[in-house]
Amino acid sequence: MIFGDTDVKNASGCMLAHAINLNALKFPKGHTLSEADCKELYRNGINVVKVARLEDFDISENDAALIIAQAICSHEKIGRISIKRSRTGRVNLVAEQAGVVRLEKQAIVDANMVDHMITIATVPDFQQIKKGGLIATIKIISYAVDKNSVQKFCRLIFGSISFYGPKISSAALVVTYLDDQKEKIRIDAIKERLINLNISLEKVIFSKHSLDALAKSLANLQSELILILTASATSDYFDIAPEAIRMCGGKVGRFGMPVDPGNLLFLGDLKGSSVIGLPGCARSPAINGADWVLSRIACGFLPDEKDFAEMSIGGLLKEMKSRPSPRRKGEKNKA
Repeated sequence: MIFGDTDVKNASGCMLAHAINLNALKFPKGHTLSEADCKELYRNGINVVKVARLEDFDISENDAALIIAQAICSHEKIGRISIKRSRTGRVNLVAEQAGVVRLEKQAIVDANMVDHMITIATVPDFQQIKKGGLIATIKIISYAVDKNSVQKFCRLIFGSISFYGPKISSAALVVTYLDDQKEKIRIDAIKERLINLNISLEKVIFSKHSLDALAKSLANLQSELILILTASATSDYFDIAPEAIRMCGGKVGRFGMPVDPGNLLFLGDLKGSSVIGLPGCARSPAINGADWVLSRIACGFLPDEKDFAEMSIGGLLKEMKSRPSPRRKGEKNKA
């Protein structure tokens, strides 16, 4: 691509580097000048224009962005992602349903090293997305790029982005309470989380916060996904909620996670159904570790030890103002 000033008489077929607004003349940045445009500019006293002139090996910004988007979406495991053309060398990839995004991070890094003028930015791996949410944006920075660079970028980016919708359609919630709390319990934020994943909350069971009462509530409960919200935060593998699961023949595989808020989550299994012991912060709509685990399980990804460990990077989330024990409460300067 050749960029610079050129005689307006020779500018037909070139792309304007900057918008022109002169009296009735209005040409936006990136506009491809026609012969008639050039004559009109000359008649209005404009003799020189700054343009981009494409060469034989160039692909225009809009075409290049679209070619890359089509390469990404041609992969058989791409999922329900649609291509939305924007303007000025940008194409967006948008979710057609709720779900989570999976990324081959190294492939995306390698692709972004091909040419500074060809870029793709994505949400993080495992990001939960609502229907219509933006997954990635492809942006060509210059007015045109070398077709060989575009081809190399496409080879590297192919198969690097995929999208998975929910595999679970229904859930049950068991809430424990202390004698004076039942009327104050709010589960609106939990309901909203499930709605955002197209999961219906089929059952809500209230149980006294005791081992026997909770075990009785769980004993005959059948659901694709079981959520437990306890009146008092789970503080040990052998606390009330984990023990109640074991009493019913279930297992608890994980207690605690390196995400804050959300540290006190536990994960188990009861009669083939995943069980998530929710941390107290799940009462708030603010993002916490439970959101990361819930969205993964809903979309068919059961976190393993490595997955949980990797959540630590970026796992220091925004703290809720209403948090009973803020991180920095009681903090003292080192003597």
